[in-house]
Amino acid sequence: MMERRQITNLARQGRLSALVTLVRVEGSSYRRPGARILATTDGEYAGTISGGCLEGELVRKAAWMVRSGAVIKQYSTLFDDTANMPYGLGCGGVVDLLIEPVDTPEFQAAIEAMEASLRGESSVMVSFLPDPTSSRGLRRLVLASDGHVVFASEGLKETKIECARTLAPGYEYEGRFVEELRPPQRLVVLGAGEDARPMVSMASSLGWNVVVADGRAQLARAERFPAASKVVWITGSSPELLVEQLRISSEDAVVLMTHSFEQDRELLTTLLPIAPRYLGVLGARHRSSLLVSEAAARIGLSVTECCARLYAPIGLDLGGDGPEAIALAVIAEAQACIQGKLGASRRLSATDVAEQIAIGSTNQYLHQQCALDEVATQ
Repeated sequence: MMERRQITNLARQGRLSALVTLVRVEGSSYRRPGARILATTDGEYAGTISGGCLEGELVRKAAWMVRSGAVIKQYSTLFDDTANMPYGLGCGGVVDLLIEPVDTPEFQAAIEAMEASLRGESSVMVSFLPDPTSSRGLRRLVLASDGHVVFASEGLKETKIECARTLAPGYEYEGRFVEELRPPQRLVVLGAGEDARPMVSMASSLGWNVVVADGRAQLARAERFPAASKVVWITGSSPELLVEQLRISSEDAVVLMTHSFEQDRELLTTLLPIAPRYLGVLGARHRSSLLVSEAAARIGLSVTECCARLYAPIGLDLGGDGPEAIALAVIAEAQACIQGKLGASRRLSATDVAEQIAIGSTNQYLHQQCALDEVATQ
């Protein structure tokens, strides 16, 4: 997502030569289909399509390659001196690249679709790839999230458009590359302490849209979080109103780190029914277990159901200490969860909650007994 921001920012500056999109991979590749670079006439570029082995070559030759229109170029990243394709540099695969000029309606439609995604608007973009055997050039279709046509290349038939609607994003289908341009992942950080600052910075570096909220005016200041898109000072509103104000939905990632048990409990009670795609609570296992137990009783969900919607203790077990290490563990877990790649985590189960509450009750009983014994001996 950060790459998309960089490309759209560069597109506004002019001096452009070509847009390069990775549309197909055979074998291993540093990047997946949909990766892009936008090259300028003076040798600069935004984005990446490889580990650095192809960018320089493409930036130097892109303008020459598209002098007669968009083309597909195939590059090998296999270490093979006998290959007919350029660049056996050891990445381990073969990639097909769409290289297109920047003075066409199709290029402008692609840039506008990327800009719209950064504003929160989803779309599906279908690129009908150029075919040198039939002299067919690049054509493009952009569909809004509700299915209506945002852009269609001149001469693109309705049958082609209807067929494109049935294709799943993320693949190249016999000369048609389909991709979904989704908005940036949104992260809502509830708590603006010092430990929130590296977390906001790391999430922003991934291209996420980060919102910070806190009831402490001295902490909820935009200058403390320059990478955040919004910093909100909570002025005594209820958790329900706050969640409504921030428009927290099931698509968001949310981190609770107010360092207040009462505030976390009220917010958790409001957030659990929403079931954000990632919901993490900062704190020890016993504290989190009490929060889950009390929140479950308030909203009528079982502890098991609550644990399934929650990551607590928050973050992967990466080791280390301090705000930066905690932020890395949390952002890594959130990223893995969002991408569907999460393996083992430290999240609570209903059994854990029961055990932690039992331990806490025992410790409290022993503490009370010691206090009574001390009084009795006085």
